[in-house]
Amino acid sequence: MQNCTHNLDEDMIFQINQQLHGFTGADIVSLIREALLEQIKEDKKVLDFSNFQNALSRVHASGIKQILMDVPKVLWKDIGGYSNIKDQIKQVIEWPLKHPEAFKRMGIQPSKGILLYGPPGCSKTMIAKAIATESKLNFLAVKGPELFSKYVGDSEKAVRDVFRRARQCAPSIIFFDEIDAIATQRSINTDVSERVLCQMLNEMDGIEGLKNVVIVAATNRPEIIDKALTRPGRFDHLIYVPPPDLLCRKEILKINIFDSGMPVNLDEINIDELAIKTEGFSGAEINLIVREAGLSALSRDIYTSVVENKDFENALNMVKPRITKEMVQQYINFAKNLKFF
Repeated sequence: MQNCTHNLDEDMIFQINQQLHGFTGADIVSLIREALLEQIKEDKKVLDFSNFQNALSRVHASGIKQILMDVPKVLWKDIGGYSNIKDQIKQVIEWPLKHPEAFKRMGIQPSKGILLYGPPGCSKTMIAKAIATESKLNFLAVKGPELFSKYVGDSEKAVRDVFRRARQCAPSIIFFDEIDAIATQRSINTDVSERVLCQMLNEMDGIEGLKNVVIVAATNRPEIIDKALTRPGRFDHLIYVPPPDLLCRKEILKINIFDSGMPVNLDEINIDELAIKTEGFSGAEINLIVREAGLSALSRDIYTSVVENKDFENALNMVKPRITKEMVQQYINFAKNLKFF
């Protein structure tokens, strides 16, 4: 940097440094080189903060390049409602990193893991993506079924590799989507899935420890998750992500209609009424309703520039909720039976 002409002040350098978790010296050199290429491409006289931010979207810590998930930029504000859940997650993930001295002073060990559970389409994966974006931590993502291999020992090795890379790049987050595929109760496990589960338990409890590594997992079927994973010191926080309530549905509709720039007839469209009519729908289904309303408008007139109330009525007739009251009650009963919630 001494040979570069730049306008970075100490605060900017500090902000960049906060995003270099797990970077080696060679990684930092690659980042500076990429930022300089950005400067040349934009024909700027000096290297500035935006050049580094753009470079950081392409240059990652070498230890996680092989399994780094291409995470769309999702912010907390992009997820309608669920403020209590967002606050819980911030407390578990952000507090220990931002205030380590407070945790040390109180003798509190940071949590190792969060398990998000609830019906399909209710923002669990979106929440994980927001965690990745907002925390600016290295993010390693694995879909449960993808860990399985027909070759003996390969699946366990894949689990070891994920945890090894997370330790190398700490502070980091490991996200297991569809964790029920690899962490079912041992009484209903196959030999391979039981070995994978045992490897995962060993990694979480291992002698190497998981300093500054947080595990986040998501499942639609919490009742089949092996009880060993929900003991203290593993998934300390089991968080129910329910179907969106009235306030959540309003926020989801506003984001999908207004923030997306959909041209609607403001004299006709009543968000409060739509929120009431979408009771029982998941966030994904509400998103689909808005999309179908747009398609309905185009089917009326391909040259139209406005989505009307009747288009939303058509969409509501087409899209039906798949979450039943019985399903919701099962999740509620599961939550009531938890020792840690």
